[in-house]
Amino acid sequence: MVLDKFGSGLKDTLKKIVGLGVIDKEAVEGIVRDIQRTLIQSDVDVHLVFELSQNIKNKILKEKPPAGLTLKEYFIKTLYDEIVNLLGREKGKLELKPQKILLIGLFGSGKTTTCGKLALWFKKRGLSPAMVACDTHRPAAKEQLKQIGEKIGVYVYDEGKTPEDIAKNALKKAKESILIFDSAGRDALDSELANELKNLGKIIQPDEVLLVIPADIGQAARKQADEFDRLVGITGLVVTKLDGTAKGGGALAASSVSGSKVKFIGVGERPDDIEEYDPQRFVSRLIGYGDIHGLLEKAKEAGAEKTAKKILEGEFTMNEFYEQLGSLQKMGSLSKIMDMIPGMSSGLAKKLPANFLDVQEDKMKRWKYVIDSMTPEERENPDIIKQSRIERIARGSGTKQADVRELLKTYKQIKKMIS
Repeated sequence: MVLDKFGSGLKDTLKKIVGLGVIDKEAVEGIVRDIQRTLIQSDVDVHLVFELSQNIKNKILKEKPPAGLTLKEYFIKTLYDEIVNLLGREKGKLELKPQKILLIGLFGSGKTTTCGKLALWFKKRGLSPAMVACDTHRPAAKEQLKQIGEKIGVYVYDEGKTPEDIAKNALKKAKESILIFDSAGRDALDSELANELKNLGKIIQPDEVLLVIPADIGQAARKQADEFDRLVGITGLVVTKLDGTAKGGGALAASSVSGSKVKFIGVGERPDDIEEYDPQRFVSRLIGYGDIHGLLEKAKEAGAEKTAKKILEGEFTMNEFYEQLGSLQKMGSLSKIMDMIPGMSSGLAKKLPANFLDVQEDKMKRWKYVIDSMTPEERENPDIIKQSRIERIARGSGTKQADVRELLKTYKQIKKMIS
């Protein structure tokens, strides 16, 4: 899960609030210390942590809860609201309309892969994107972007020797509604990079200039955002690599006070592992409250709305298992899906067999044969399938008994979590 340690720390704090017998100054001080520890371990700036701490103490110890809320409920709501404020408060939107987008950032920030993710994001929403390979500084950058383009079915413009020439040629020839321009990075924002980006900006006249920042730089994200904004101007941020660092909380918090909104976050290595950043929904998932809207949105993209709704309703029969498994694969990793369901946690998803959603096609076929060989009663109630039935099903499906047992074990584990 994204920000796993950060999220588990917040969940533990919420559990403590729920378990409080009396909410007095000592209890509030103890909860605030837990929150401070969690935030500082995630590399959140100490000044921001202190400000949040004071806000919580002032509201809980000096204010009366709003009508209809107990003090404990108000405590939980206050913690949620303060974390949302810390991580950005409001959603940073990217319009679904024809436009030109320039991605900028330092070397190694993930600009090129973000180009592909954004292109696929627009493509799934019915627009026609293309990418422009303006990074002539890094060896093989053009080739990498072209490989990404082939994988997601998006054209890449790369004609020209200099970034300026490539941009001009793309603007002349492109018929697509969305143009996403990759650009070169450096180890630091120097005058050469600044001049190159300024020149590109004059040629492209972008509707959006998105600064791509890796989450592992933590609170240093604010300095990068401020420097780039001052020199070339930015309209928003994309925070990448949130799935692989403990500093993600610090990066998001630092970005939120930079004056530029985080518009997208990168949450994995797959081409579709990118999400619009909505602090309210993001924090809701972090603390285990789920994100129903996000789940249904992802399901709609994958053509699996029926599957998602059945999961939320607790329906998961063996009759539907094969069909639902295929739909789940399109939606992404099971752990991410589970994070979107209220009350579920990545810990539960980790109990599933390794690489569950990376089931090979031949195994999918074997499982289908196994299910076809079951009686209607067995498909409705797999608990009745014991050794003699396993032997019969294996013979009838032309599979091994181990295949039948593996299917039953996988089904029961998912059924137990979802029901």
